[in-house]
Amino acid sequence: MTAEKEYKKVTTNTIQKMKAAGEKISMITAYDYSFAKLFDEAGIDIILVGDSASNVMAGHATTLPITLDQMIYHAQSVVRARERCLVVVDIPFGSYQSNSEIALASAIRIMKESGAHTVKLEGGEEIIDSVKKIVSAGIPVMGHLGLTPQSINKFGTYVVRATEETEAEKLKKDALVLQQAGCFAIVLEKIPAALAKEVSESLHIPTIGIGAGGNCDGQVLVMHDMLGINTDFKPRFLRRYLNLDVQITGAIKQYVSDIKSRDFPNENEQY
Repeated sequence: MTAEKEYKKVTTNTIQKMKAAGEKISMITAYDYSFAKLFDEAGIDIILVGDSASNVMAGHATTLPITLDQMIYHAQSVVRARERCLVVVDIPFGSYQSNSEIALASAIRIMKESGAHTVKLEGGEEIIDSVKKIVSAGIPVMGHLGLTPQSINKFGTYVVRATEETEAEKLKKDALVLQQAGCFAIVLEKIPAALAKEVSESLHIPTIGIGAGGNCDGQVLVMHDMLGINTDFKPRFLRRYLNLDVQITGAIKQYVSDIKSRDFPNENEQY
């Protein structure tokens, strides 16, 4: 096993070095200052300010409704907490698909107004002009292939992608095209593990898997899922590290009970 190197600041260059050294890359979502501070201090390599904020923070059924202004707000909060990790921000639906000029304008707003380090876009060849335009402006881009939640209305389902040969071949081609266009990394979401392994080995840039097996160069999970805050989402790939729903609900019930019974505050908890 490769010995892990201590990095004072994680950059896109660091991520490349980690792949070259065979060191796995850790990534998690965050949307506010408090959690981002905890994750950064715990040694996470990348924080993704995901458009999953639309689901877990705002309660929408999909990622589609969240706006660019809202993503910038969440990104600002996360960046204020960052000391070490790399901060990646999703460009939300409708802020890059129509043309590359709009995509660049969206990326510039995220970088200037939030202080984030990179942006992430969903899709392959169909968004390649936007990727090239953003990269040419000096903004690092992370790609995202496989299950792309912003395209849920096109797919109609969140099932595993690229199980058929045609879609698998397109994904492999898209990965190479994104690399050639200058992406520094690619998220592979909910695709067969064997395909993810093949794609990861074919690229010199790192892959970050979610539901794509253990042969990707790194892994990402949504914080609300892995911490057990959101318990409705139970895919095979999810490992719950805490059951905060039970602990938080229990704590609040006890708090309510203590107030009702006049136990809180006691004499030591007042001035």
